Amino acid sequence: MRKPGNQRELAEAVGVREATLTHHLNAMDARGLITRSRDAANRRVQVVALTAAGEAAFVRLRAAAIAFDARLRTGIPDADLATLSALLGRLAANAGAEHATRPWPGLANPRQ
Repeated sequence: MRKPGNQRELAEAVGVREATLTHHLNAMDARGLITRSRDAANRRVQVVALTAAGEAAFVRLRAAAIAFDARLRTGIPDADLATLSALLGRLAANAGAEHATRPWPGLANPRQ
């Protein structure tokens, strides 16, 4: 299990602004999926952790994402998938995206 992360780290990891993340975290907190607490070393920093319900929701959503990804990739050879990945990465770089690679490499593609 990973250590809880602060909101700034989470926002950077998923490629959104902190204000956008705060909106989503508020909804997750209201549903009992996360807890937020102050960092003992820096009281201005909020540390976010999944609750047991949040862990269960994550496992369900991850399974659904992996199944959907597998369905999308059905019948597409690995070489074509590699070409597509390279082209999308190039497009993202050309567009000036901060994160030209996926923020979760290999999550939905067990072959990576």
